[in-house]
Amino acid sequence: MNITIDVKENDMMIEAMVSGEIDAYTAPKLREELFPLTEKEGVEMVVNLSEVSYMDSTGLGVFVGVFKNVRANNGKFQIVGLSDRLKRLFEITGLADIIDINSGIEGGVQ
Repeated sequence: MNITIDVKENDMMIEAMVSGEIDAYTAPKLREELFPLTEKEGVEMVVNLSEVSYMDSTGLGVFVGVFKNVRANNGKFQIVGLSDRLKRLFEITGLADIIDINSGIEGGVQ
């Protein structure tokens, strides 16, 4: 399966809607799309994963890297729309304690 990344930028606010599967084959595309956006000082990035049906450890690695870059540039990073399965992945790896995985936007592909 492929991945689709729709990015909307409005000044210092970046919203990324990700659809599909995040795995070893699609993670490089996700990294390629998101990393350049993390270079801005004070950016606020929200990544919506409500249309993501699967993610493995390579996807987690991309989000850790994006999170670190955003924080290094005094920005804010949030992941929303996690399915129960994806939320559990962040919780068992301990990343839920580090990355803001606000479940304020309900959804997620079960």
